Amino acid sequence: MWLIKHKKIIMILLVFVFLYFLGGGIGILANAYEKDKLKESSGENWGLGFSVEGHAPTANATADELKKYDAYYIGNTNEKVIYLTFDAGYENGYTSVILDALKKHNVHATFFLVGNYLKTSPDLVRRMVKEGHNVANHTYNHPNMSNISSEDAFCKELECLETEFESITGQKMDKYYRPPQGKYCENNLKMAQELGYKTFFWSLAYVDWYNDKQPTKEEAFKKLLGRIHPGAIVLLHSTSKTNSEILDELLTKWEEMGYTFGSLDDIVQ
Repeated sequence: MWLIKHKKIIMILLVFVFLYFLGGGIGILANAYEKDKLKESSGENWGLGFSVEGHAPTANATADELKKYDAYYIGNTNEKVIYLTFDAGYENGYTSVILDALKKHNVHATFFLVGNYLKTSPDLVRRMVKEGHNVANHTYNHPNMSNISSEDAFCKELECLETEFESITGQKMDKYYRPPQGKYCENNLKMAQELGYKTFFWSLAYVDWYNDKQPTKEEAFKKLLGRIHPGAIVLLHSTSKTNSEILDELLTKWEEMGYTFGSLDDIVQ
């Protein structure tokens, strides 16, 4: 009797419970969808994890995932080859010494430059080109590119640097791009690819960019020798006093470890 009497109430409760859980499921799906959209559009910092010294690190994305967008962070991990790159937001008085060390060891590096560098140091840019180094695109104004969703704005940051470089050297700039501060998103990678660019991250770097807190030689060697690995794309800053002081010896030590030096051209080919 009680069940029959309260059947209507029970039915209402069951409908309420069903709708409650249905709503929760829809909410979960909606959240997952939003997260996927955020992954495509919001910024992420390039990051590495070193578990075993002398071996390639793990990264935010795998080499295969990046390759879909003509992006790279490491070369062939079966070959003891190092790909040396420098980021330069401005000239700090050390690039000539760095170029001297590279010339001594016959190492061809890639310099990722910004607009300020091209404006203030055209002679050094011309020297980089003359001595066989790649000069590549680090954007004109060094913004957080992952915040730029407009294709026109993204394109302008790269093309303004290309134009400045061509006016200084009379040559076309290499279509290699490195996101400032390693901040990127999937849309950035797609836009760079559509402009004909290869995006380059790195598989080895260390904190060398603070002028008032430069690493000691010992600190630099601990990271740069201990963590070097086959196929490493190494990021150094040419603004670093320490880098200018250790580079000649560092290149010698890497050579003694059996490493040779390649160009980013080799990776894309």
